[in-house]
Amino acid sequence: MPSRVLDFLSVLRDPLFTIHYHVNISIIGTGYVGLVTGAGFAETGNQVLCMDIIPEKVENLRKGIIPIFEPGLEELVKFNVQEGRLKFTLDLKEAVDHAEVIFLALPTPPGADGAADLSMVLETAKAIAQLATEPKVVVNKSTVPVGTAARVRAIFEGATNIPIAVVSNPEFLKEGAAVQDFMKPDRIVVGSRDPGAIMVMKELYEPFVRTGNPIYIMDEKSSELTKYAANSLLATKISFMNEIANLCDLVGADVEHVRIGVGSDGRIGPQFLFPGVGYGGSCFPKDIKALVKTAEELGHDFSILKAVEAANDRQKTQLLRKILLHYNGDIAGKTFTVWGLAFKPRTDDIREAPAIEIINGLLASGARVHASDPAAITPMKSVLPESESLKYFRKNTDALEGSDALVVVTEWNEFRNPNFEMIAEKLRDKVIFDGRNVYDPERMREFGFTYYGIGRR
Repeated sequence: MPSRVLDFLSVLRDPLFTIHYHVNISIIGTGYVGLVTGAGFAETGNQVLCMDIIPEKVENLRKGIIPIFEPGLEELVKFNVQEGRLKFTLDLKEAVDHAEVIFLALPTPPGADGAADLSMVLETAKAIAQLATEPKVVVNKSTVPVGTAARVRAIFEGATNIPIAVVSNPEFLKEGAAVQDFMKPDRIVVGSRDPGAIMVMKELYEPFVRTGNPIYIMDEKSSELTKYAANSLLATKISFMNEIANLCDLVGADVEHVRIGVGSDGRIGPQFLFPGVGYGGSCFPKDIKALVKTAEELGHDFSILKAVEAANDRQKTQLLRKILLHYNGDIAGKTFTVWGLAFKPRTDDIREAPAIEIINGLLASGARVHASDPAAITPMKSVLPESESLKYFRKNTDALEGSDALVVVTEWNEFRNPNFEMIAEKLRDKVIFDGRNVYDPERMREFGFTYYGIGRR
């Protein structure tokens, strides 16, 4: 019998990693990643138990009430709860006892120095080591610095005699399309040194890659770095194109033409070449800071990523500079309608959202703001409370009442083709500041608007 088959059978016969037709899974953490991962695995027939420490959140999830805005997720959660495949708990011991495979989907926020805070990941690993009474596979789904898998493994080896395999399995989910990205991934990355754990991961993900998309197997450090490298490269493309757009403003070129010409190069591609007011969200800003910090700790000056971060910080105020320039530096008493608060469309996430800096800048200059967003008003109110100078409107057309100019910050679909004649009638100054290049400049002039885009003639 060929040796490869014998090796495969030896894995299958290992009592720690017996292959099943379904797997008992626990997910620790029910944020974007944890909830999508849990619902996705439940959809393919696995028994999934999601654990969180917030009682109200867990109780709502049991009722099918989703704490985040993510298209398709509510339906997926409700269906699998009804089918009995997806459950929720506050008890970590219950989650550990239930599972053959435990996914850690915990926050790793940046500290004051930019380094990822691993306290929740490491403390949870210690707790799992104390609670485990039989073998487990522990999968790190959180975005963590290189070497975290080794630290988690050292915790298990030092705290328990129970065999616990460690896997790095980074997520590549886009907020606003996370369910689709999970159910139809373009690739799966698995980092582990344990052949049995690798077989379990392949079995779990097999239903999602039946069309031939690859599962890449690598060591844990390479897997951890892959996540940071991917996000950093995408952020670099965004900041680079924003800088090109700013240069277009100075020389009188049109960035849309440049973008098409550059994006048609097969070595580059068209994705992430749309200039705007900068990137935000939970991943790019945090991951770049963490990778820069990791490099510093190793004595390496990651100057490219430092420049990306600096360019993005500048870009968040670029639209405000255009506004001040148009009004000769004096916007006191002016009222601006801001369309879009989330850092991107199809999400209610306002973390590092450019709208925060733009609104703060307008308010600091003595202006009033009418803000509207399809999903992110409630979270934004927790950061920028409503006041005499800042009002929120559920309907974007209502926000136009009494305004001098329109500022587009997030490219929601409902902002793409509004009634421009109505907008022209409502705006006192008939000016549009388009931070996402949603509108065509020539068409805006035909409606009588003074139009400012990012790098548009």
